[in-house]
Amino acid sequence: MSNADILDRLFTTIQSRRGADPATSWTAKLFHQGRQAIAQKVGEEAVEVNIAALVQGPQELTAESADLIYHLLVLWADAGVAPADVWAELARREGMSGVEEKRARGEL
Repeated sequence: MSNADILDRLFTTIQSRRGADPATSWTAKLFHQGRQAIAQKVGEEAVEVNIAALVQGPQELTAESADLIYHLLVLWADAGVAPADVWAELARREGMSGVEEKRARGEL
């Protein structure tokens, strides 16, 4: 079983929580709060990943990274983005240098 399979299964679970009781499901609570709250939570988790990377150890970085990935998947689900969409974009960029990829997006 690949890591993508784990993420796909988690994404399916996240989608199944849409419309569930926010009092009994953190994921349902996030959906209930809306995209702005979900995006804010993704930002908070990203900061926690940075802190863990800079001043904590590998275990904390691992745990915070898992939190970030989970919340990012919730955001994807809310926005109608499937993991397969992201995998396809990563595959499209495969073999392209970072400079070339940024230039193609007009960032350089």
